[in-house]
Amino acid sequence: MILILTILLALAIILIAIVKFDIHPFLALFVTAILYGLISGMSGDLIIKSISEGFGGVLGSIGLLILLGVFLGTFLEKTGGAIVIAEKILSWIGKKSVTKAMLLSGYVLSIPVFGDSTFIMLNPISKSLSLKGKVPYAATTIAVALGATASHSLVPPTPGPIATAGILEADLGMVIFWGLIISLITLIPSYYFIKKVAYNIHLVPQLATVEKEKDHKKYPSAFSSFLPVILPLTLIVLASIAKYPSEPFGDGIFTTIITFVGSPVIALLLGVFLSFTLPSKFDRKLLSSSGWIGEAILIAAPVILITGAGGVFGKMLQNSGIGDMVSNNMGNASWGIFLPFILAFSLKTAQGSSTVAMITTASIVAPLLGSLGLDSESMRVFAVLATGAGAIAISHANDSFFWAVTQLSGLKISQGNKTHSLGTIIMSFTAIALIFLISQLLYS
Repeated sequence: MILILTILLALAIILIAIVKFDIHPFLALFVTAILYGLISGMSGDLIIKSISEGFGGVLGSIGLLILLGVFLGTFLEKTGGAIVIAEKILSWIGKKSVTKAMLLSGYVLSIPVFGDSTFIMLNPISKSLSLKGKVPYAATTIAVALGATASHSLVPPTPGPIATAGILEADLGMVIFWGLIISLITLIPSYYFIKKVAYNIHLVPQLATVEKEKDHKKYPSAFSSFLPVILPLTLIVLASIAKYPSEPFGDGIFTTIITFVGSPVIALLLGVFLSFTLPSKFDRKLLSSSGWIGEAILIAAPVILITGAGGVFGKMLQNSGIGDMVSNNMGNASWGIFLPFILAFSLKTAQGSSTVAMITTASIVAPLLGSLGLDSESMRVFAVLATGAGAIAISHANDSFFWAVTQLSGLKISQGNKTHSLGTIIMSFTAIALIFLISQLLYS
């Protein structure tokens, strides 16, 4: 009981530090981890060991993946490749299905690009199409926002899912495979929610600035834009399949090659190299510390540091004996898939950041996987996805993405709560229901 109270106290300190005092999540997590170690009675040597192993162990496996994912997203964003992807999706679906097109555009772009950036890039298109297609602007706005939210929390190489998969030691290929399926299905109730609620909100957009044709010609082709995203995801999934005990690809040279190029670091590195072909005129300065690579490193650094601090917190929990305590008191915990969901849901709602919620939850859950019945290879994957499902909601006033959605579109706060916030709740509960059903039907 004392250990549980100590954990609850630690979580309270983290939330108060981030929410009330606006302390950076890295510092809040790192310092609280040390305080937890001291309060729980750990020796000084064990605390130092936990810091070293927790920070180094997590960053050694995850830091590069986060950095490469941000590199890829930055080049797509800066070159206009992200806009090309959105326009191609529009051409496939048709401008008569504007809401569906914007939902899928937000979804696809938020796989390599941060959700806030996705919304900012697509907002002008959302405005134009709402006017041309005579579709309520509130509907296209929320479609982009919910589409971006679905993949942001469930599909790597977005930093949150990558970090969570690394901390829980889950197969990244299977996280991508099931994450794509589950997140795509969550778009279905989201679409009908938008039709039912957002269509009834009167919101008149200001005319979007029409882009000059000469500038548009500098954009990369659709094939070049999609390839850096599709190839790494495909290689990672194929490598995961190749590792099945049944050896579906045999044990020859093909399996050896696909296992190597499909390892997450190599696959994402190939995607980054492909993204270097996107600028209409390549300049070596783009790869300098003052160029796009330098900007991407500045974006990725806080996420990497927060992930490392979460690793320290998780290792501290593990070395304090929390796993044994849970094992002795919880017994058979077949409902354990809901614990990471509830934790992530609570943390996301309380402090606003999906990434922080996922990393913190994964750090807490990692030493408990065996006790919760989630330590098999397949259930680790679903533990990652349950964490992502919880980190979807609730997006409200303490979430920077909520303000991007409301302020750029002109939605009132009450309208944002009625549409975007409620939409994230529906998406979150849909995702966890799917995760539970699939895990029970296929792996129970």
